[in-house]
Amino acid sequence: MKILDPPTVRRWARLAADALGQARAEIDALNVFPVADGDTGTNLHLTMLSAAEAVESLPEDVDAAVVWQTLSYGALVGARGNSGVIVSQALRGMAEVLKDGSDLRAGLMRAAVLARQAVARPVEGTVLSVLESAARAVQDAEGDLTEVARQAAGEARAALVRTPGQLDVLARSGVVDAGGAGAAIVLETLAAAIAGEPGGHDEVPAPSSRVAPMAEAGAGYEVMYLLDAGDQAVAQLRGELDAMGDSLVVVGGDGLWNVHVHVPEAGPAVEAGIRAGRPHRIRITYLAERTHVGATGRATGRGTGRGTGRGIVAVAAGDGIAALFEECGAIVVRRAPGTRPTLPALLAAIRQAGGEVAVLPNDDGVRAVAAAAAEIAREEGVTVSVLPTESTVQGLAALAVHDPLRRFDDDVVAMTDAAGHTRCGHVTVAEQEAFTSAGVCRPGDVLGLIGGDVAVIGDSVAGVAVTVVDRMLAGGGELVTLVMGSGADKGLAEEVERHLGRTRPEVDLVVYDGEQGGYPLLIGVE
Repeated sequence: MKILDPPTVRRWARLAADALGQARAEIDALNVFPVADGDTGTNLHLTMLSAAEAVESLPEDVDAAVVWQTLSYGALVGARGNSGVIVSQALRGMAEVLKDGSDLRAGLMRAAVLARQAVARPVEGTVLSVLESAARAVQDAEGDLTEVARQAAGEARAALVRTPGQLDVLARSGVVDAGGAGAAIVLETLAAAIAGEPGGHDEVPAPSSRVAPMAEAGAGYEVMYLLDAGDQAVAQLRGELDAMGDSLVVVGGDGLWNVHVHVPEAGPAVEAGIRAGRPHRIRITYLAERTHVGATGRATGRGTGRGTGRGIVAVAAGDGIAALFEECGAIVVRRAPGTRPTLPALLAAIRQAGGEVAVLPNDDGVRAVAAAAAEIAREEGVTVSVLPTESTVQGLAALAVHDPLRRFDDDVVAMTDAAGHTRCGHVTVAEQEAFTSAGVCRPGDVLGLIGGDVAVIGDSVAGVAVTVVDRMLAGGGELVTLVMGSGADKGLAEEVERHLGRTRPEVDLVVYDGEQGGYPLLIGVE
């Protein structure tokens, strides 16, 4: 029987954070209630990312109680926005029950109850309805933990579809509830983690008509802060803040609370917190300044940046690659192969880089956390664009055309264009038998990938590399870039060079020593 053991909880937190990161823009587009500020997907991603990084920082041998408590704490201190704060309280409810066992039915019900209690004026057709429907649906469910989780996820999705019939503003705007969409993803990834499956989730329902307009001037302020205070003081604070504004959510306990409220004036809400205890991490956002983020991750309607100068932040998975980016003037965030950099590491690099910053994720799996770090930096006044670089060679191509004397927007367009015109491939060695787009591979087979898909299976690194280069050049190209891995044979680049000299003498070749692990060779064609 499957159990919610510490490894499963860790896996769930990461799957949920990644899935929310992938769905961030779609959920943001649904956001019309309580304020149409277009940030629910971003807030939920940041909340779950904080929880995931908290549990991933723990030693492997800690018990379930510690993992659940850490998950709850990470979500509490990282919670952002109305829905993020509510979901953090739902995680607290699950932790209270599941730290001592695997009664998922009771855990989901406790999550729904605590989430509803946290909201001063609960409204149906929101994340609260989705959580409660999922919990109620499994109270008499039969089957093991996997079946219960799947049934809860299925009911969450069904409840999400019903939200426009419960809340008029959703029906008028042709959308489902944004917070509910995020909650459904959290429960779908929970089912996947328990079953040991990939972290897939259903598509987020797209708006069916024009979405309500963004908040306009006069909408007031969103005030959030963490608060060190006792239960009695917090009870009094709830009453004060409820009288001041709306969208009031107060979550937490044991002396630490997360407070969220929308108010006409921010000062009195902060002063109320001071009377109750010690507020910290205070965030005040003028709701009329909220904007959607464009395809490159650049926000409009922001200030010109808190610092001076322009900088590049590049993520690198090898010492040689890191040195290449540093030589070109980039601030490098290093990661081990197969891992992601942490949100604090990326945010620190963006803050260091300057007032206008272009971020090169250089891996599709890094883009979500890069977008999250960029969103936080924008709130601090930094102008940030996250470029769609999916590989090291695309990052190098982008950086090659970087010109700090150009206007920032023009520079971002030029770098994005250079990356987009660079086809990428790589060579690796299979570790296990698997079905691929090129057939069945077995341990030890050499795989050649183009654009993320296996195109060649062979028994020689050099032979596969030559075949991959030929196929990539079949669509045209003037420059081939090879980035050598730490375990690559020294004669590999020479063999590719000899082959190109015989078959494509007009093509230029550039070779770098990337020292990356896992991939003997990275290939780019421009």
